[in-house]
Amino acid sequence: MTALPTTMTSIEIAAPGGPEVLRPAARPVPTPEVGEILVRVAAAGVNRPDVLQRQGGYNPPPGTTDIPGLEIAGTVVALGPDVDGVRLGDAVCALVAGGGYADYCVVPAPQALPVPSGLSMVEAAGVPETFFTVWTNVFERGRLRPGESVLIHGGSSGIGTTAIQLAAAWGARVFATAGSDAKCRACEALGAERGINYRTEGFAEVVLSLTDKRGVDVILDMVGGDYVARNIRCAALEGRIVVIAFLGGSKVNLDLGPLMMKRLTLTGSTLRPRTVEQKGAIAAELAREVWPLLASGRVKPLIHKTFPLAQAAEAHRLMESSTHVGKIVLTIA
Repeated sequence: MTALPTTMTSIEIAAPGGPEVLRPAARPVPTPEVGEILVRVAAAGVNRPDVLQRQGGYNPPPGTTDIPGLEIAGTVVALGPDVDGVRLGDAVCALVAGGGYADYCVVPAPQALPVPSGLSMVEAAGVPETFFTVWTNVFERGRLRPGESVLIHGGSSGIGTTAIQLAAAWGARVFATAGSDAKCRACEALGAERGINYRTEGFAEVVLSLTDKRGVDVILDMVGGDYVARNIRCAALEGRIVVIAFLGGSKVNLDLGPLMMKRLTLTGSTLRPRTVEQKGAIAAELAREVWPLLASGRVKPLIHKTFPLAQAAEAHRLMESSTHVGKIVLTIA
């Protein structure tokens, strides 16, 4: 094995603020500890939590590096003690709690998965954060089953494009909201029966009309705020509403009557603070249930644009503009 350098280029957050606070910096190459691997990063996904961290609103878990970046793809170049199932030279993609915006990244071995057959490193870097999130929320907490219906908010986002494809592949009837007619058509091209432009249409009214007033079985919500009451309105009996973000606000006034009368489940989750064991369990389920869909091409990460690592600020500007459809990825030489 080629000797590793002692320092690497990373992107650090100089101070909480706008995209301009992201700056290249030299950092020591991390050393993998027990149960960890070191990956030479080829590409790293950009996600909304990275933006929140940069703004000062989403601090890394205790003991986690301050370097942003929650998903990577690359090559294993070092193994810590007691690592099984991963070898030097393996091409992997991985969910991490931080550190992705760098030349090298330490990864808990249970959170690493082989790069799916047929995917490039850039495509693989756009998989972990969204696929872990969608699997645990739509299929575990939301308990989506074949033949059921699902409403996915933010359908043109990385999470949304992943959720649409997986739900459609699962045999579900899919509806999605997005902020323009063009984005709605993009959602439909991925498998949604109907894209709903939330700027010009009431999504609850459209869903109820298309389902003969029955409503949908599962709703994936990343908006919160006044969406919660409307979600309840268009949820079916025994429906499950799963909240994963609250871009529209975290506090709501809620009439509990419809929630009780429909016997609804209103739940939510976060991913980053979970233990390695919990994330490893999700990874094992993805390997069994979802990796075959990726390998067959039935499901594929949608990459909107790539930026070199040094242009992380531009990648964040694009993320905040919400003009993208799918994933934004940083490439690393």
